[in-house]
Amino acid sequence: MDGAAVDLRFTVLIPARRASSRLPDKPLADIAGLPMVVRVARRAAQSAARRVLVATDDACIQQVCAAHGVEALLTRADHASGSDRLAEACARLDLAGDEIVVNVQGDEPLIDPGLIDAVAALLPARPEASMGTAAHAIASLDDYADPNVVKVVLDARGLAHYFSRAPIPFARDRAGTAWWQDAASGGAAALAGFAPLRHVGIYSYRADFLRQFPRLAPAPAEALEALEQLRALWHGHRIAVHLADAAPGPGVDTPEDLERVRRIFR
Repeated sequence: MDGAAVDLRFTVLIPARRASSRLPDKPLADIAGLPMVVRVARRAAQSAARRVLVATDDACIQQVCAAHGVEALLTRADHASGSDRLAEACARLDLAGDEIVVNVQGDEPLIDPGLIDAVAALLPARPEASMGTAAHAIASLDDYADPNVVKVVLDARGLAHYFSRAPIPFARDRAGTAWWQDAASGGAAALAGFAPLRHVGIYSYRADFLRQFPRLAPAPAEALEALEQLRALWHGHRIAVHLADAAPGPGVDTPEDLERVRRIFR
């Protein structure tokens, strides 16, 4: 980590909602003796963040966090999204408008603290951007085609051009192939930023923008793709993207994911 990252002041907010259709009580799921939300908070605390808080709609989650020395804030239960929950938390914490807030998902118990620092550092370096996030190169054709794997295409400045569940960029003349690995075409190096990139669901914001975000009208593409970050692009805001060298550790969406993560901790 360089000196600039060490000196950067930012707050990590972790949204944690108890209701989950695929994995009930997900934030409280046991992983090697600790609730998952506590695992996430402890990983985030290894970053350069000055403060790590869980923002939750459930008193039980707040109590479990307190029992393990994790700061938690009880928010309203009627928020439509994690961003809405974080906006409430940001307002109640009375953060300065230019303070950086990093949204670490509550189902990422293997999140890399270095990735948190890198995403936090994007906004001071990119004043034209309202948000920061991360991506890494896609390795397999299966991931490229999987609608559960969100893809992002960058512009020449390393800012997000579009996010989609569809396989983008789409190679018209080599559909159904791993075109970016085709040596005859020069591979990813010859295509510069237009090799496929997998979006990683971590975000940084300036506090003022995070408080503003829920008041922006939803974008048509946001509803179609079920990707909230498209709202920012629709309204003309820019999203800076950190390119990670490797994929992050697996997150937890399903019981199968939970067992996979438990095996890693064992």
